[in-house]
Amino acid sequence: MKPCQRLLCLLTVGCLCAAGLLYKAEATAVDPGYVPTRADNDAATRKGFDHFYNLEYDKAIKEFEAAQQAHPADPFALNHTLEALIFKELFRVGALDTEAYAGDSFLTKKLAAPLDPNVRDRVKQLSDQALALSQARLDKNPNDVDALYARGVTRGMRATYMGIAERAWFAALRSAVAARHDHERVLELDPSYVDAKVLVGTDLYIVGSLNWPTRVAASVAGISGNKQKGMTYLRQASTEAHSEVASDAQIVYALFLRREQNYNEALQVVARMQTEFPRNALVAAEYAHLLSAAGHGQEAIAAYRKVLANCRSNVYSSCRIEVPAYGLGEALRGQRQYQEAAEAYDLAASNSTSDPELRQKSTLAAGQMYDVLQKRDTALEKYRAVVAENSNSGTAELARHYMKEAYKSP
Repeated sequence: MKPCQRLLCLLTVGCLCAAGLLYKAEATAVDPGYVPTRADNDAATRKGFDHFYNLEYDKAIKEFEAAQQAHPADPFALNHTLEALIFKELFRVGALDTEAYAGDSFLTKKLAAPLDPNVRDRVKQLSDQALALSQARLDKNPNDVDALYARGVTRGMRATYMGIAERAWFAALRSAVAARHDHERVLELDPSYVDAKVLVGTDLYIVGSLNWPTRVAASVAGISGNKQKGMTYLRQASTEAHSEVASDAQIVYALFLRREQNYNEALQVVARMQTEFPRNALVAAEYAHLLSAAGHGQEAIAAYRKVLANCRSNVYSSCRIEVPAYGLGEALRGQRQYQEAAEAYDLAASNSTSDPELRQKSTLAAGQMYDVLQKRDTALEKYRAVVAENSNSGTAELARHYMKEAYKSP
């Protein structure tokens, strides 16, 4: 991937992480009568965010639309609806897998399902409407920090949808850069406006993490980076007392801590999130992923099994059982518990009805485990299933190799 293409992808992911999922803003001095709609002053918005962070998107959209109807001229209220709509679609097509964003596999990972054209049209309609509401305020006062912040949020969410969902990276980059500029301007006007630090901090970290050729491409686009400053911004936002933006910052901060292999602090952050959002299976699975990445094999196995048990008991509002099942297989493999690992991979494969990539990967891993267990016939059966799924993939190429020569554990 060329440096400029990599920059496009990563900055768009920055907007995915920091699209402004929650808002905290005070009435501005230039318009003392205006108070943005947010969770601490609107019951429907508060309920909406509780549903949103527990992956109950339909219920969240219903509450946000009620708040939007009550405050039709407020871009904050409209952005809430837009955000829930986008993330519902991203969740549906399998684009919210934390394992992918901990590495770089999100750059090439195919969506698990085709995009809904009705959602695409609705996203365009809502984002156009939100931008118009913000711009109307900015036409009256270019330094209206709430309007600048709201416009940056809309631009960030538009970049998220265009990049992650549509893979329209160049169009997404323009919107992502504009979003960052809006929030940088907010911080120039009001350094205490902590919400803006989430998107700016995310971009600072991402650009600061790039290799030299890609950083050059970023500088040409007028984008600077600083990993340390980015992490500081995110840490500040994640621990801000009584701030509604803290949950958003925690999500991004934990992801970057994982990329930096600072697993202990990441585990602390995600543990708090588990307590706050007990019906969110993605957060629970992320805690198990972190334990596994940190080398706590047995603890990871126990955590994955707890997630699976909760999935079966309907503890979570929504659960894709293949995600913790595959993670369990990886953790068990690491502990050389090959029979149980094979069973976990089989469970992941049988439940990956909407994600053929994960189904292929899980089936190949199961075959490898059966080879280690010297169950060659079963292993060959798995490898043939991998090839039949998609004979042109890299996973199928590996399966063909193991059909000729049995896999051996390293």
